[in-house]
Amino acid sequence: MAQNLEASKLKQRKEELEKQLSDPVVLHDAGKIKEISIELGRIEKEIQTAAHSTAAPASDKLIMEIRAGTGGEEAALFAVRLFRMYSNYAKQRGWYPTPIDSHLTALGGCKEIIFEISGPGAMNALRHEAGVHRVQRIPETEKTGRIHTSTASVAVLPEAEETDIAIRPQDLKIEFFRSSGPGGQNVNKVETAVRIHHLPSGLVVGSQESRSQQKNRELAYTLLRTKLLEAKRMEESKKIGAARREQIGTAERAEKIRTYNFPQDRVTDHRIKKSFHNIQKILEGELDPIVEALTSAQQ
Repeated sequence: MAQNLEASKLKQRKEELEKQLSDPVVLHDAGKIKEISIELGRIEKEIQTAAHSTAAPASDKLIMEIRAGTGGEEAALFAVRLFRMYSNYAKQRGWYPTPIDSHLTALGGCKEIIFEISGPGAMNALRHEAGVHRVQRIPETEKTGRIHTSTASVAVLPEAEETDIAIRPQDLKIEFFRSSGPGGQNVNKVETAVRIHHLPSGLVVGSQESRSQQKNRELAYTLLRTKLLEAKRMEESKKIGAARREQIGTAERAEKIRTYNFPQDRVTDHRIKKSFHNIQKILEGELDPIVEALTSAQQ
């Protein structure tokens, strides 16, 4: 309320000064014109500063894709842990994570999960997460106590807006189907899931996480626009696969940006050669120390 009052006073003062500059008496007084112009310039700067300080911060939107890599079911379970980590981190920051599509396994893992995150500063904080993440731990199903190494790949793409790229209706083939759970069995009696084929590029995207067909359709369109925009930025649609592989690699164990070592309770980011402890808290969303270290290293 006080800020609004201050802005109103500044605007009123600016109008008074502009009116003075149009006064015939003032127009013949060079000294007075200079004095008013200096004050007018100062007022305009204060108005700009006030507007900047009260403006709401811009909200970023991004799409993250997590895919299980080397390690079979253990890799699929790790992909779910990564999704939970990013979702919890987003909620802690006041951002909004929205699942778009996923392919579950019989044991509760995930071969692939795609989701949206929106909120001020989200892209700046999470863009460093792109790459291959490696986990070293003893699976619950391991009877001999042997440590397994598995991987999951993460891609981070800035979300495209409707104005960023045009999609012609005649270029699309849209299908509706029932959402599927582990093993492919239908979990809904109504065809709420949506799959969109973009015929010119061959891209196929889908969404089945919402119970609303309209919401799934909107999310699928958003995912399609984002992938098409990525292709456009690479100047030809054939390079979209290369652009994403540049981020996520082939999910082999050697192509890693970070290792989550359970036996040693340590998370190591190999790009900055720094380790962080308390792995459980990190996987529950306590990512600030890692994000800040990566941001500082880049700067």
